Amino acid sequence: MIANTVNADFAIRVAIDTELLPWIPSPQPGVERRLLDRIGGEVARATTIVRYASNSKFNSHDHTLGEEFLVLDGVFSDEHGDYPKGTYVRNPPGSRHSPFTDVGCVILVKLRQMPLNECRRVVINTLQTAWHEGADQNLQFISLFSDPSGETVAIEKLAPHSNLLPADIPGGEELFILDGNLSGIDGTHTVGTWIRHPAGSKRMLHTSDGAIYWVKRGHLPVKP
Repeated sequence: MIANTVNADFAIRVAIDTELLPWIPSPQPGVERRLLDRIGGEVARATTIVRYASNSKFNSHDHTLGEEFLVLDGVFSDEHGDYPKGTYVRNPPGSRHSPFTDVGCVILVKLRQMPLNECRRVVINTLQTAWHEGADQNLQFISLFSDPSGETVAIEKLAPHSNLLPADIPGGEELFILDGNLSGIDGTHTVGTWIRHPAGSKRMLHTSDGAIYWVKRGHLPVKP
């Protein structure tokens, strides 16, 4: 039975090497999950790594409160197109699709975390998108999404032997390491690590070898 709550206290910092988590079967054959955070049962507000075996599929379904995902490996597909490794997709509330894959894939997916008034679909192949220079000369980025509410999503690249500048994070942030390493207060984190900094916390991260990571900011609930 799937756990109804996983890392559900958003006031707590979390850093997880997702490669150490077990794969949990889903209701669909050939589809397995690693749970990062979750509130709810099979219909849940959730952040998950999902692995599709080759020639597997998921039943057609609605996303009442939206879905966003980053393809980490393989090719994810639905009736709207094919999404190879490095593709970021944002399906707004009320969208519907029938996922499948021919060759297999792994995705980082967030479910039921969008406001009902969001209506824009986003599809970006980050491996075919140019990098932009950040405010810090050691940082480059690819912008994936931004909203007047303060939420932003990006891929960032930090040069070797540099710091991700210390900063207050009023709306929190989540990072998923795609390449290289990041070091923080609890040691060095490598590829596949998911880090959540709570709203109102202060972030201090360093890299020795350089790092590329997916990052989402400004979306976590603020402590009362």
